[in-house]
Parts: sequence; C-alpha cells; structure tokens
Amino acid sequence: MIVGIDLGTTNSLVAYFTEEGPKIIPNRLGKNLTPSVVSVDEEGNVYVGETARERKSLYPDTVAETFKRSMGTERDYILSGRHFRPEELSSMVLRSLKEDAESFLGEEVTEAVISVPAYFDDKRRKATKRAGELAGLKVERMISEPTAAAVAYGLYDKTKDTRFLVFDLGGGTFDVSILELYHNILEVRAVAGDNYLGGEDFTEVMVKLFLQKADQQLQNLSEKEQARLFREAEKAKCALNETDKVTISFLYREEKLEQTIYYREYEDACEELLMKIREPVKKSLSDAGLKLGEIDEVLLIGGATRLSIVRDFLIRLFRKFPDTKMNPDETVVLGAAIQAAMKERREEVKEVILTDVCSFTLGTEVVVEYDEGKYEDGRFCPIIERNTVIPASHTERLFTARDNQSKVRVKVLQGESRFARNNLFLGELEIDIPKGPKGQESVDVTYTYDINSLLEVEVTVVSTGEKRKMIIRGQDSQMTDEEARKRMEELAYLKIQPRDYEENRLVLLRAERMYEESLGSRRKKLDKYITAFEAALKNGEHGEIMDARNELNEVLEEEDRE
Repeated sequence: MIVGIDLGTTNSLVAYFTEEGPKIIPNRLGKNLTPSVVSVDEEGNVYVGETARERKSLYPDTVAETFKRSMGTERDYILSGRHFRPEELSSMVLRSLKEDAESFLGEEVTEAVISVPAYFDDKRRKATKRAGELAGLKVERMISEPTAAAVAYGLYDKTKDTRFLVFDLGGGTFDVSILELYHNILEVRAVAGDNYLGGEDFTEVMVKLFLQKADQQLQNLSEKEQARLFREAEKAKCALNETDKVTISFLYREEKLEQTIYYREYEDACEELLMKIREPVKKSLSDAGLKLGEIDEVLLIGGATRLSIVRDFLIRLFRKFPDTKMNPDETVVLGAAIQAAMKERREEVKEVILTDVCSFTLGTEVVVEYDEGKYEDGRFCPIIERNTVIPASHTERLFTARDNQSKVRVKVLQGESRFARNNLFLGELEIDIPKGPKGQESVDVTYTYDINSLLEVEVTVVSTGEKRKMIIRGQDSQMTDEEARKRMEELAYLKIQPRDYEENRLVLLRAERMYEESLGSRRKKLDKYITAFEAALKNGEHGEIMDARNELNEVLEEEDRE
C-alpha cells in the first residue's frame, strides 16, 4: 500500500486511495489533523501531535514545533538533553502517521508519496526523504504541494484549457505556483515563495500587539507564560474571522492581563506580512510571462488562507474571489494520495501527465572578464534557469581561464545570486584537460534534471572527447548509509508511546495545563476531577476509566468556555 502524506509545518495528514476516491485516514484520536509537534521527556518517551502540543504549556523545554522551516539546515533541537535534527523530528511525525495508517488499513505501509513546498531547495528535499527513511518509509516520489492541490481539485477533469494560480499559505511556508491545464497535461509554469512565511508569523503579530497594548515585554515572560500567550493569540487570530474584535485574557504572575484587539488595528499590524505575500505573486506571474488578467482561477490551500485578513487582502490583490470549495487543510494530502494511486497504476485514476519546473537555477562557478584583460572569479553561470519545465537538459561550453591549465573543476550550484559563494553547493566534478594557452581548451558542461529531483552532470573535453559524469540525487541524504543506520539505532532507543493510551494522556495533560492556569475555586474543582480520573486509571477498569475521563472532559470544556 502506497499512501499520500502532507508533512506540514503546523499539521500533518495521511490519506489513501479507494474506489470512491482519496480518503483521509484519522489518527489515533479520531481526527484528520495531527499537529507537527514532538516532545521527548526525561525518560526518552516520545509524544507526537496533540499530546506533545499540550506538553508545551507544562514542559516547554521538552517540545519542538515548526521544525519544517529548518529542514535541510544544521539546526540542533535539544529536548530533555537529547539532540535532534529537523528531519529526525519530522521522522517521528511520519512514524506516527504510518502507525495510524497501518492500524486503520490493517496492513503494513512501507511506501509513501510525500508533498513538499514547491520552493523547497535540494537540501530541504533531501532532508524530507531522509525523514521518511528514518520512519521506515520508502519515498520514491515527492510531489510539490501546489501540484498536489491542483490534482485534488480535479482540474484535469475540466473540458477546457485553464490557467490557474495556486496560493499556498501554510503554518510556516508560502508558495505561489502558476499551472496550466491543456488536454490531459498539467504543467507547472512558474513557482515562487518564501520558506519563512506562514500562519505562525500572523500569530506572532497578534502576540506583539497584545504585549504592546499591555505594556509588557516578551523576554519578561517565562517559557510557560510565553507558551500560554501564544496559544491565546492563536485563538484570537482565528476568532477575528467571525468578529471585528477579540479579547485576550492572560494570566501573568498571578495577575490577569486583558486586552481587546480590533480587526483594523490587527490588519494594520500585519501590513508588512501582507506585502511579503505580494512579491512572490508578482515574481511567479513575471516568470510565467503572464498578466493577472490571464489567470482563470485562483485556488487557496494551506490553513492560513482561512484567515479573513488574508482572504480580504487576496480579493483586493487578485480582483476576484478565489476558489475555496475544498478544505484548505486537506487538499494537498488528497492530491498526494491520488499521486500514490497513479504510481500504483490504479484503474480508477484517470491518467494525467504532471510536469514540474526547477524551483531554483542550477549552474556552476566561472571566471568572467569584466574589462579587457581583467578577470573576476567566483561568478555564477546559470545552466538550467529557474522555472524551466523538467525534465530538461542544457549544455554550456566553458573555456580555460589560465595558461597551461591542466584541470577543470565544475562546482554544481543552486540559487539565484550572481556570486557563486551565495548559492547552494550541491557537489563538484573534476576532469583533466590538455595544457595550452588560456581559452584554447574547452569543456561542454551538460546538466540534465528530471522530475525526481535527480541531476546528472556530464563534462566533456571538446578536444579529446573524454567524459566525466556524476549524478546528484535530490532524494539522497547528506548522511552516509552507515551514519544513517547508526542514527536509526539511536532513535530506536526512544520510547514511542503506545496508541491505545493517547486519549488518556491528552486529557491529563490538558487538565494539568488548565490547573496551572487557574486560581482559587477553579483549581479546587479541577483537582477533584483530575484525582478521580487518576484513581480510575490506577484501578484499570475500562468502564470506570471511560466514565471518569468523560466527566473530566466535560469539566474542561465547561471551564474553557468561561
């Protein structure tokens, strides 16, 4: 069974394909969305999803979130004294989704199609592939989130050619893609985006606005207080979808701080973020060679597109109402499941040809003559430019830069800067050449890039015909096989919590968090029901546990409404 997975910054989902179409697999709590949050306690117990998120208010130094933003970087997360890379934390989320899928389907799940932001570069895609491997999944295909969304929308069933813009604003990343449908071909024309822009940033604006009005500083708050404030700010941000003002109440050092935030002042405070949205839209249209009026449809995906402030801005920007017929949180995973069905060659799936583009320019480092007899090294020579439809193969002829040069070293780079040092280094290849005056000998450098992020670099010495070739796999890891094996063994020592007890743990954590946030009679009331639930857990009688849990849940819901 091949499943589709949307590994998101804020939430992750898993889906599979049925005769009725793609279906989302509920997690162990019966919900579609699994928060992309991981917690590791002192004993090495691992918590994923809602339980991990609840632990943040109680044990903030044991919790990691929004680590998707750091995929492909060397960032180190320390949870209860243990060190983790972003892809290792992502692997724990993937492992949780894998277990949920296996429990639901009643069979082993060994392979997945995982969606990634269209603007993810080579290192980030490699890290995503490694996360899948660490979770025990074979990841042969990654699909860009906007392309997955387009497939899920079923646009290939349309009878006329369509140009559309997919606007994907998730919890932590932002993509804009221009796609074109003609016959049964779905072609990506251009992509642009920002790997550090998403719903989390809009929450931060709400936090800053509250602190400004309350005349407080974030650094004065403890980690627990910061976690509580961000949770309240997230609620307030979403509540502004239904009203023109919200009130945030926050317990700070036994004192209740309360501030009212108005929609218009929040909108003004978000002006800088909204301007950051505009630039990738303009860039994608420019790269596609299209004007806004030539776009037939605008599709919204990603949870942050639910925000009224974002939708109001987009209506003004696009001068039309975007298509919102599908749940923006679930669109991408449904498309990934359809792609998985295509990979399995399921008869129920209409064959559609998906084309993609290079998100970033691929090139090499060269020496350039900027004035007669004056040279500058370290410059970037593009070979396959960004938004070139793939698969693609381009050749650039390069000449020797020095007299009696005996070797040519081709550095493989990815990026948009004129200077090689500012671009991402992917690898290098060296070849011998005959000595001679500068400019006499030349090499043909050919880059061939395919839909699986596989880059083949071939260098041919023109005078001798000698060739050297290397393959850079976008799905390979920066770790060696031996390093990966050892790290998998290390991670195996962590104790992934059993599925069966997830609901009980979540209720207890929520109750503990609300107890800490309460005072006086509310605390006494909560303590009574928490103690009764803990006693039921110790007795181990299933019916008694359920009754006590339901009672505690009712009290928590009642207190949450007040």
